[in-house]
Amino acid sequence: MNPWRLRLLCRLETLGTVRAVAQAVHMSPSGVSQQLAVLESETGTRLLERTGRRVRLTSAGLILARRSRALLEQMDGLEAQVRGLGQEPAGLVRLGTFQSAIHTLAVPAVRALASAHPHLQVEVVQLEPHESLPALRGGDVDLAITTTDFGELPLGEDLDLVVLARDPVLLVLPASHPAAGRGPVDLAAFADEPWTLDLPHSYMAGLALRLCRQARFEPRVAARFGNYLMTLQHVEAGLSIALLPGLAVDARYRVATRELARPVTRTITAAVRRGAPPGAAVRAVLDALRRPAAPGGAGGQQE
Repeated sequence: MNPWRLRLLCRLETLGTVRAVAQAVHMSPSGVSQQLAVLESETGTRLLERTGRRVRLTSAGLILARRSRALLEQMDGLEAQVRGLGQEPAGLVRLGTFQSAIHTLAVPAVRALASAHPHLQVEVVQLEPHESLPALRGGDVDLAITTTDFGELPLGEDLDLVVLARDPVLLVLPASHPAAGRGPVDLAAFADEPWTLDLPHSYMAGLALRLCRQARFEPRVAARFGNYLMTLQHVEAGLSIALLPGLAVDARYRVATRELARPVTRTITAAVRRGAPPGAAVRAVLDALRRPAAPGGAGGQQE
């Protein structure tokens, strides 16, 4: 059985559709289907069955996917040990991370690693928290910066978690706003304000909506951005207010931040697949992420 085709089968179990697998591995859906058909021939077993326009794994397909995932992780671990045991960390590590952790955690770590381990390459991939763990399980990233506070995320015992930081969620206001003072604020006092939210179905969009509804109002949405810097520009211009994680508030923008009367803090976590010990390259990236970044990357005007 070809290990690469087994990886496709594992991704199909994780992602659910051939189209999603094709997007993840940069192939056409027909190409993925052909490779899975070859895998059926290799095993002499029916692995897929069609239900309407979609396919799903048979019982044999599920068993093969789940057993193969453990075998593939052992192969990856063995390869890493052979290449890196007792040697300088080298090779490619794919790091999945959400937006606000890119410039505060990922970039400082990659910068430090570039000088300490010149043969190590880190590819940073922006992924929402609900995207990063499926990508980690599917082998699309080797390490993920995520948050364990996203209720819909299935953590499970197949992952090892390392806490990196705890980050408060803040109300972000134009510097000239009458409420740009000191002390915690009640969100209910801002029910009539225009709001900037993240894109639908993102972690922060869901969190902001939930907090506003807990304060008994529906936010009047003036803008939606999938980029925190654009949100800060909109707020700085006096066009809206927003809820952002503390790490996302960049000091280059003239905004004020207020803590919430009912504090909300997210736990920022690094996740790796459990199984074979991480190779030297992944361990080096994880160690770099655990070191505190130099101050000045974020923080905004804390009032």
